[in-house]
Amino acid sequence: MENSRKVAVDVLINVFDRKSYSNITLDKMLNSSKLNAQDRALTTEIVYGTIKYKYTIDKIIDCFLVEGLSSLDSSILNILRISIYQIKYLDKIPNFAVVDEAVELAKKYKSKGASKLVNAVLRNYIRKPDKHSFNRFSSIDAMCSEFSFPKWLVKLFTKQYGEALTKKILKGLNERPCVTVRVNSLKASYDEVFEALQRNGYVVKEGIICPDAIMIIRGQSILKNTLFDKGYFTVQDESAMLVADSMDLCENLNVLDLCSAPGGKTTHIAEIMNNKGTIEAFDIYENKLKLIQSNLIRLGINNVKCSIMDAEKYNESLENSADRVLIDVPCSGLGIIRKKPEIKWNKSNNQLNALVKIQRNILMNASKYVKIGGSILYSTCTLNKDENENNILWFINNNTNFEIEPLYFGKGDNLLYSKEGYVTILPNEYMDGFFICKIKRLK
Repeated sequence: MENSRKVAVDVLINVFDRKSYSNITLDKMLNSSKLNAQDRALTTEIVYGTIKYKYTIDKIIDCFLVEGLSSLDSSILNILRISIYQIKYLDKIPNFAVVDEAVELAKKYKSKGASKLVNAVLRNYIRKPDKHSFNRFSSIDAMCSEFSFPKWLVKLFTKQYGEALTKKILKGLNERPCVTVRVNSLKASYDEVFEALQRNGYVVKEGIICPDAIMIIRGQSILKNTLFDKGYFTVQDESAMLVADSMDLCENLNVLDLCSAPGGKTTHIAEIMNNKGTIEAFDIYENKLKLIQSNLIRLGINNVKCSIMDAEKYNESLENSADRVLIDVPCSGLGIIRKKPEIKWNKSNNQLNALVKIQRNILMNASKYVKIGGSILYSTCTLNKDENENNILWFINNNTNFEIEPLYFGKGDNLLYSKEGYVTILPNEYMDGFFICKIKRLK
């Protein structure tokens, strides 16, 4: 019989060693396994929990190794990781059961000798669970250990937001994400979809901010529901829903979405415009455009044209053509770590710096495409100020024919409104971290 912990180890080897995406790898391995629903849930919990708390887990393991983490085979290291996670963060699995499973896995993956090392490390940790290896006198080290984030990232947030807000951000990025759907107003009203979901056995709740949002509190996979197949809703985070809501849309506009994949914001724009006007959706990859086109068919949208284009490269044919331009630019994704925890381990400062140039190139191109009196909506799913407000301030300082139009989404303890008019959304249980800014062309 297949073991849920073995599947978890296989997923983690792919994520940590081969830089695979956790959600794609996990779905693929679960779908090819013969695990029952309960074991699939356990595998999912172990995988995401271990990725989330990798920093702290690795520090613990390192305390009980003479030669350090680098001396371990990848399979043995990941067996130890999932075991420490279960002992430290899960309370329903007895410690002895975790150790026994880990020892047996080590024998299968490596050898009897490796299983003895696994046994020794885990039993030593159970005896001395409070043994630490971080500097208790450093607030940065303490936050790294408590929230399990790499030091460079904690330093970045602390420098940009201060210690108090950094703790709030790190806590929010560790929250278990809530599934939220956006009602497709082209096919049904909010109340109709809300009640239909209830009839289908879902426990649902109104969204926090967005009028089209429904939170799925409990129920089977929402993507396997016939209501989804029929196009009554789209799965989308509330932070992302605020983007189209900020664009001051109406029927018969010409809208450009320069970085459209996977299409959630594109389809939202079409729904708000009541399927009238023209939306041109661009992306650099054809396979991603096919995904958008599939969703357009499902949702009953017919006013969107999908085309391949690199948003960094200027397209003369689009000059002064658009009433609205959306640029949800490629970013570091530091605001969506609660959904993709491997971002913590797969990103670096150098990668963040390289993105800024790309984002500024796209912003400059967008400024040439928008008509006088029209507006650009700049958004990211990151919290790095260099990719967000610093890009906006750079643009405004170099383009006096544009100004920021202030945004307001109501009150919320995770909403940071700047005096300039842009908004940073801090991550919490219900929403991803996001940045949104509306820029109007004056002349």
